[in-house]
Amino acid sequence: MLPALLLNYFGQGSLLLENPSTSKNPFFLLAPSWGIYPLVILATAATIIASQAVISGTFSLSRQAMQLGYCPRMKVEHTSEEEIGQIYVSTINWTLLAFTIGLVLGFEKSVNLSGAYGVAVSTTMVITTLLIGVVAHELWGWRKTTVAAVAVLLLIIDLSFFSANLMKILHGGWFPIVLAGVVYTLMSTWNRGKVLLETRSIENRIPVEQYLEGLREDPPQRVAGTSIYLTGNSTGVPQALQYQLEHNKVLHERVILLTVVTVNYPRVWGNERLETKELEQNFFRVISRHGFMEEINVSMIFNNLKSLGLDLVMDETSFFLGRENIVPIKGFKMNFWRARLFSFMARNAMPITEFLHIPPERVIELGVFVEL
Repeated sequence: MLPALLLNYFGQGSLLLENPSTSKNPFFLLAPSWGIYPLVILATAATIIASQAVISGTFSLSRQAMQLGYCPRMKVEHTSEEEIGQIYVSTINWTLLAFTIGLVLGFEKSVNLSGAYGVAVSTTMVITTLLIGVVAHELWGWRKTTVAAVAVLLLIIDLSFFSANLMKILHGGWFPIVLAGVVYTLMSTWNRGKVLLETRSIENRIPVEQYLEGLREDPPQRVAGTSIYLTGNSTGVPQALQYQLEHNKVLHERVILLTVVTVNYPRVWGNERLETKELEQNFFRVISRHGFMEEINVSMIFNNLKSLGLDLVMDETSFFLGRENIVPIKGFKMNFWRARLFSFMARNAMPITEFLHIPPERVIELGVFVEL
């Protein structure tokens, strides 16, 4: 593909040098008059192929952002039983449709989109070069001097394109900048909100040892079955467990504190997948690790637990979840408008039961009010 692109761009450049008036459409004017319609068909097919690549890439990036805590949970449908990367995210798909229609109606002509396209591509080139420098140093082990030399060489080219496109910001180039700012605001707000939620949860969390000591001194009634309490922290007692015992005065005969962790690499293999620790009074601490490219499924966790000796039956297991209700407070650690935005995003996020594929009839939710 690279040789074909180079020949095409060199051809357009030569045409423009020979006849500057062809700048209105150098690609189609490269061909004789009889070749216009075949080129239109070729360009349409190439556009469709490229759009499919962009759509698939957007699905994949959105899923990874969800797994890494930068995006609210959304429904992810797997379209292939063999390829894990073949997914469909309906929310992202309909959002892309709305933006595409809006762009067509707003800019009206493809020529008017050239400014937006130029700024988007040239900015992406600069960002990609900077990210490659980080990867080369942090993951590939390159020396800083080597990374700097390569990065400077590439940045000279990238920044020349970028500076040339600065003139287009007022002529459509503002759109990708604004869109990027909106996406960054949403992602950073979600991540910041999740961090603050976890911080507040840790502040109110009782250490497991202290909690079990209290159970020894005043043992509650135990009923048959297994209860699983989902918790984002693997050190303390989840608030859902505290509230459940406070209000219902009973515990199941077996209690599992389950923490699902998404690591910052694609897949987790072997013994790293599951970590179990038997506490006292038939309490168990379980940490299930998953790569950001993997689908988290509670059935798979069940099977892994069975292989470690915890024989669980879904029909005899209840899942207890703490559902946070966000209350924005002015003057707190998060800007008021961002707290309200995070609250809105949290209310509209995909329920954790669907995200983890937990049978809804086995789930009990307990509301928790959290001030941000």
